[in-house]
Amino acid sequence: MPSPMPQAISVSDLNRQARQMLERGFGDCWVEGEISGLARPASGHIYFTLKDAKAQLRCAFFRNRAGLSRVPLKDGDRIKVRGRVSIFEPRGDYQLIVDAVQPSGEGELMAAYERLKRQLETEGVFANARELPYPPRHLALITSPTGAAIRDALAVLAARWPMVRVSVFPTPVQGRDASPAMIRALALVNRQARRDAEAQKEAKDLAIEPFDAILITRGGGSLEDLWAFNDEHLARAIFHSGLPVMAAVGHETDFTLAEFAADVRAPTPSAAAERLVPDRRDLEATLAQQRRRLSRALQNRLDGESQRLDHLRARLRHPGERLARQRQDLSSLERRLRLAMSQHLKSDRQQLDATARRLSLHDPSRTLSQSREQVDRLHQRLEAAQQSRLRQARQRLESAARELNAVSPLAVLGRGYSILQDDSGQIVRAASQTQPGQTLTARLGEGRLKLEVKRRLKR
Repeated sequence: MPSPMPQAISVSDLNRQARQMLERGFGDCWVEGEISGLARPASGHIYFTLKDAKAQLRCAFFRNRAGLSRVPLKDGDRIKVRGRVSIFEPRGDYQLIVDAVQPSGEGELMAAYERLKRQLETEGVFANARELPYPPRHLALITSPTGAAIRDALAVLAARWPMVRVSVFPTPVQGRDASPAMIRALALVNRQARRDAEAQKEAKDLAIEPFDAILITRGGGSLEDLWAFNDEHLARAIFHSGLPVMAAVGHETDFTLAEFAADVRAPTPSAAAERLVPDRRDLEATLAQQRRRLSRALQNRLDGESQRLDHLRARLRHPGERLARQRQDLSSLERRLRLAMSQHLKSDRQQLDATARRLSLHDPSRTLSQSREQVDRLHQRLEAAQQSRLRQARQRLESAARELNAVSPLAVLGRGYSILQDDSGQIVRAASQTQPGQTLTARLGEGRLKLEVKRRLKR
């Protein structure tokens, strides 16, 4: 009897179960290795292989986490990554999902670097901002005598500005002895600069050229290689330097405490040399251009003055000719003046005649005579009007007197009537207004009588 077929699972189920077992078994872990096969597709994710001498591991650094990382990644860099082990199920690829990246061996160093940086910044050690002389006449170069930095800096200085005097102070730039050696070199340069300045002032010897700037530099390397430039005492020595200091350490992305303490930072030794001095070739080209412009300007000026001289020479005449022309001009002006005066006098005379005629029409004596006649006529009319008004007023007054007399109480009294008044002057109109024994006043047409009421009579 044939044996039963074994129960099989799908490839996707197997990959899923394997992924779950890996993720549960490992969780987050740190892995150290060298980057290889770095890829940055348009999606923003980063894919690379982390390897050592015996094995390699695929890594996926997804966009949401890669955007937060400040560590530059490139093939050959040795790094530490934190992530979780997983499997990409569609292909069955074993990989590490990366959450964070750190340069290998820099965890403790970077923490110490940040602490010291904050301390020095609080103390004001990074406050230097003096301007370096441009270009310096005598430059002190503090660097390793065998490194690439000195070759790059000297080559750029010689090509751009060979007039600058460079004195090299050889020091180690890596290792335990590097920081003390660079501090001693800084002190030596400053002492020598002070001595040379005093000697130049006393002897007035222009051949003495004191140092006027310092360049401290080295080429690139790992954080451990550059650690000598993160020394606290070196940063303080740069800050207290009497001469301005430019620092160029490592590559453009490297920042050391020595560079923060310096007056000026340059990204590389070559860039430092380019910033320290101008390019003589640019100055030569500018000078040649200015020479050409000056030559053209002088030639244009000469041509213009020559043309002006020709013009003046053409206008130059013999003094006799000029006097004769001026005499003709004077005669012409005299004739024009006489004619203008004659015309002016004629015009004034005509204006005077017209004014005299207008004045005769407005002679004051004539106007006064006419006004006097008019006043006499008005006076006669006024007197006649006054007489007429008086007669009319008299007639109205007589008529009014007659009318008033007709209604006057005195006229009634004159016909034999009288008016009785009590002591208060009130007119008595009825007998009931009086009392026996009361005194009344009777007003007659002529005179008054005092009466006493004996008794009141009935009608």
